[in-house]
Amino acid sequence: MFDFLKKKLQSWIGTEDKKSKTGKKSRNTKQTKKISQRVPSDKQLAKISRKIKEEVPSKFEPGTLRYEPDYETIRTEQEEEASDNKEEKRGFFARLTEKFTTSKLTKEQIEIGFQELEIILLENNVALEVVDKIKADMINTLEYGEIKKGELQKKIIETLKQSISNVLHEPLQTLLEQIKVKQGPFVILFFGINGSGKTTTIAKLAHYLKQHSISCVLAAGDTFRAASIEQLETHAQRIGIPIVKSQYNADPASVAFDAIVYAKKHATKVVLIDTAGRMHTKENLMREMEKIVRISQPDLKMFIGESTTGNDATEQARTFNEAIGIDGIILSKADVDDKGGAALSISHVTGKPIYFLGTGQKMEDLVEFKKKDVIEKLGLE
Repeated sequence: MFDFLKKKLQSWIGTEDKKSKTGKKSRNTKQTKKISQRVPSDKQLAKISRKIKEEVPSKFEPGTLRYEPDYETIRTEQEEEASDNKEEKRGFFARLTEKFTTSKLTKEQIEIGFQELEIILLENNVALEVVDKIKADMINTLEYGEIKKGELQKKIIETLKQSISNVLHEPLQTLLEQIKVKQGPFVILFFGINGSGKTTTIAKLAHYLKQHSISCVLAAGDTFRAASIEQLETHAQRIGIPIVKSQYNADPASVAFDAIVYAKKHATKVVLIDTAGRMHTKENLMREMEKIVRISQPDLKMFIGESTTGNDATEQARTFNEAIGIDGIILSKADVDDKGGAALSISHVTGKPIYFLGTGQKMEDLVEFKKKDVIEKLGLE
């Protein structure tokens, strides 16, 4: 997660991956470089061809015409191209800091540099309002005036790190801490759209709780999707925990109620309620969810979104939050999301914390969300 965004941020700041700095060039690479400096490129050969055509007379004796390429010109053009490529690879602030040892940093300079960063963030699925927030934080936090060259990049990185941290929310208490202080069953209601990995994520959380010696029961509240009850039941059997279920097309609110009754009767600590995946734009399905909330009175209403959908996941979370209110977020499929824009956006847009990230297909592939881990993965530590 964040691999693509990390590379872009490193390019913008002007830092390089340590591996690329310490890596040794092979003998073949050096030989290739020497040959490329000696042999004209296709572009240069095309120029030579045009020049020959311009200088060749309309009539000439065969074998009397010789053209000697201007290798000095070719070498100069190669150096110019290499210089242009090198300039593109350096980040904005690397180009800025090399021009002075001490200078007066201005807000205008930062705003110009941020235009490039803005494009990077938007390309990596960071919501526009989050980009604006990061920009405002950076511009308002930086100290302007005289600053030494060696300190500028450090200040920029520190400011960017703080700005990104500001848009992320993590729980004030971990889920385990919240469960332990609750008297009676701790009820968690899960919802999200079709295909977000909701049922599998619930099973992962059940496994996570069992690993921490916390008893739980599953409620098969998805009575709409074919084979959904069997899927959750299979997970329950593998994990070794009970499940409360009903028939297809039964009232999901009644299944949730029965699961809570079961938990009270058997002194089970946590109730995990699955629900049918629903599009956030369907009013009738959202009203059904409101009924489930009213009956189950959950301690946590957890939205499960697919990390790879980027801005779509952000909009889904926003709509669910406006309709029924969400308390927390779990992002599935984070292991295949190179951009990471959803993680940076969804928490800020809803104002709700991210609890977990799904990082694979195994039951163990569920990790607690931490701000410091995001900052580290972005290469800002």
